[in-house]
Amino acid sequence: MNDDLAALSARIDRTNELLQRMLAEVAKTPSTHAIFVDAGYLYAAAGRLVAGTEDRRAFDLDAEGLIEALIDRARQVFADSRLLRVYWYDGARRRIHTSEQQSIAELPDVKVRLGNLNANNQQKGVDSLIRTDLESLARHRAISDAALLGGDEDLVSAVEAAQGYGARVHLWGIEAPEGRNQAEPLLWEVDSQRTLDLEFFKPYVSRRTAPAYDPTAMTGRPAREDVRFAGAQIAARWLAERGRDALAELLPGHPYLPGSVDQDLLVEAEGVLQYSLRGQADLRRALRDGFWEHLQTQY
Repeated sequence: MNDDLAALSARIDRTNELLQRMLAEVAKTPSTHAIFVDAGYLYAAAGRLVAGTEDRRAFDLDAEGLIEALIDRARQVFADSRLLRVYWYDGARRRIHTSEQQSIAELPDVKVRLGNLNANNQQKGVDSLIRTDLESLARHRAISDAALLGGDEDLVSAVEAAQGYGARVHLWGIEAPEGRNQAEPLLWEVDSQRTLDLEFFKPYVSRRTAPAYDPTAMTGRPAREDVRFAGAQIAARWLAERGRDALAELLPGHPYLPGSVDQDLLVEAEGVLQYSLRGQADLRRALRDGFWEHLQTQY
């Protein structure tokens, strides 16, 4: 009987020793954090704050510099933690990277995840991607803390899923010129909140400068070939910004352009030519011809 008790006591001692070793190893293992960026929220809120507009076409974003600034801020907030990576969530037609998204994807420690972009340029599926990643990383103990830059109420389920596996979720927001740009239910669910202000974003957001449309200042009727060439130039920029997927959607409508595209083409051409094309049917046709000819050569 005494021998059995002695053996049991020895086993308990060995078990306690193993547990102490495991706890010591866990204590030495640094915690890990990741940054989750809802790009739709970022562009809209930062554009409104710095450039006074949510239209992505009206301002430039230095994504590389901003991501470095976010990483540095996280390093300050999570002082005893290491970065897993930055997750960048955005929308794209048929989930095909634009040139800008591709350049972001090539940055070190950055993972670009794409939802779809519908005909109204609205993101679809981004919130579910964020939830999937947050939940998976928390479940596998890959992160202990998540910095979430976003504001949509649909992110509440993502926060709850990650918290259910023991991760802490910290909501980062962008200063709103007026009111608030984050849903209250989301603010209620997170473990902490902080707001990044105008001074934080100023170095990375700049409004694009374009000649203002002033019909009274536009004189000297341009030649049709000059207008056609302007249309080709604008088409090249249009394609670079939107990608070949947008081109594939546009081509079936040839020779007609969607109203929004045609209006943007007109305004941009008038800025380039410094001449009003209103009521100039022949020049408008030349402009569209140049636009289409360039796009068709790229298909």
